[in-house]
Amino acid sequence: MNYSSQSVAKPYFIAAIGLFVGQILFGLILGTQYVIGDFLFPAIPFNVARMVHSNLLIVWLLFGFMGSAYFLVPEEAERELHSPLLAKILFWVFLVAGALTIVGYLSVPYATLTKITGDDLLPTMGREFLEQPTITKIGIVIVALGFLFNIGMTILKGRKTSISLVLLTGLVGLAVFFLFSFYNPENLVLDKYFWWWVVHLWVEGVWELILGAILAFILIKLTGVDREVIDKWLYVIIAMSLITGLIGTGHHFYWIGTPEYWQVWGSVFSALEPIPFFMMAVFAFNMVNKRRREHPNEVATLWALGTSIMAFLGAGVWGFLHTLAPVNYYTHGTQITAAHGHMAFYGAYVMIVLSMISYAMPLLRGKTICNGRKSQTLEKWAFWLMTISMVFITLFLTGAGILQVWLQRVAETPMSFMETQDQIAIFYWLRLISGLFFLAGLLVYIKSFFVKNDEFIPTPT
Repeated sequence: MNYSSQSVAKPYFIAAIGLFVGQILFGLILGTQYVIGDFLFPAIPFNVARMVHSNLLIVWLLFGFMGSAYFLVPEEAERELHSPLLAKILFWVFLVAGALTIVGYLSVPYATLTKITGDDLLPTMGREFLEQPTITKIGIVIVALGFLFNIGMTILKGRKTSISLVLLTGLVGLAVFFLFSFYNPENLVLDKYFWWWVVHLWVEGVWELILGAILAFILIKLTGVDREVIDKWLYVIIAMSLITGLIGTGHHFYWIGTPEYWQVWGSVFSALEPIPFFMMAVFAFNMVNKRRREHPNEVATLWALGTSIMAFLGAGVWGFLHTLAPVNYYTHGTQITAAHGHMAFYGAYVMIVLSMISYAMPLLRGKTICNGRKSQTLEKWAFWLMTISMVFITLFLTGAGILQVWLQRVAETPMSFMETQDQIAIFYWLRLISGLFFLAGLLVYIKSFFVKNDEFIPTPT
C-alpha cells in the first residue's frame, strides 16, 4: 500500500463481505421456500425474502466497487485521496441507510413502508430491484455524488491513466442511470421501458466498465505486464461492451408493447454481447502468460482468471442461450433467466470484487504483499467451493427452466404454472443443496483472513 488514504477502502470491503453473507442467507431462505412453501411464514414472506436477497446483492457490490475505487485511484493518480474524511462519512451514511431499509422490509408490510417513508410525495417504490423507499433512493444519490466528487477530484489533480478514466466513466454512468429509478410513469409499457435503463444499463453497460478497469489494475499489479499492452486491450473490450450492451437493451423490449423492430435490434446486438466477455477471458490469460514476475499472491491471480472465465460463461454463453427473440418467446421469465442471472452476477461482479479484496486486504492489514501459504490454500478451497457450487446452481436452474418451457409452454397439453412447479421440484432441492455448499465456501473465504501463525512473505524486489 503506497498511500495512507487507501486505508479507507478497508471498512468498505468488510461491510461488503458482511452484506454478502446476508444475501446468501436470504437466498437459502428463498431456496427453501421454493420446496417448503410455508418455511418461516409469516415472519419472512417469500416476496420480502426476495427483496432482501436482491437488494443486498446490489448494495454489497456497490460497497465493493467503492472500496475498490478508493484503493485503486490513489495508486493510479499517484496522490492521496482528495478527502478520506468524506469517504468515511459516506461509508456510514450508506451503511446505516442500507441497514434501516432492510429492517423496514422485514419489520413492516411493504404497503405500510410506502406510507411512512413519504412515497406518495414522489412515488418510486414497488418495482423489482428498485423497491427501496424514496428517501433511501435520495440517500443513495447523495452518497453517489459525494463518492464521485471524491474520486473525480483525486483523478483530476493527479496522474490520468486509462484505468482511472474508464473507472470514472463507469462510476458516472452508474450514478446517472440510477436517476431513472425516480421516473415512475403510470403507463406500464413506458415504466418497464425506462426501468431497464437502470437495471440493464447498469449490469450490461456501465458496470462492465468498472469490471474492466478493476481487472486491468489487478493484472498490472500481479503480472508486471506493460501498461501500454493492457491499455490497448482495455479500450477494445470496453468499446465492444458499450456498443453491444447499450443497443442490446432491446432484448428486454421484445414483449412489453414496444415497436417490433426491437426484436431485430435486440437479437442482433445481444448475440454480440458474449464477444467482449470472450475478449476479457483471452486478455486475462494472455497477461498472466506474459507476466514479468511471479507474484506471491497466487489466489488473487486465481480469482482474476476465474472472473474472466465465469463472466464469459454466465453473462456470455448463458445470456446468448435465450437472448434471440424466437427463443426468448418461449423462455422469457422462466428459470433459464434465473440460471443466467446467478452465474452472470457471480462471474462478472462478485468475483471481481473478491479478486480486489484478495489483492488489497493483505496490504490494508499490513501483511506487506499477500497472505501466507496456509491462508491462500484455504482461500483456494473457498474459490473452488463457491465456483463449483455456482456452476451446479446454474445447471440445475437451467434443467428446471428447460423442463418448465416444455411442460408449460410447448407441450400439446400445457400444464398450469403450479403443476409445472411440482414437476421440477427436484431441481429446486438440488439447487438448495448447492446453495449450502456455496455458503460453506463463503465462510471458508472469510476464515482464510483469520489464519494465525502464517509465514511472512516479503515483498519481491
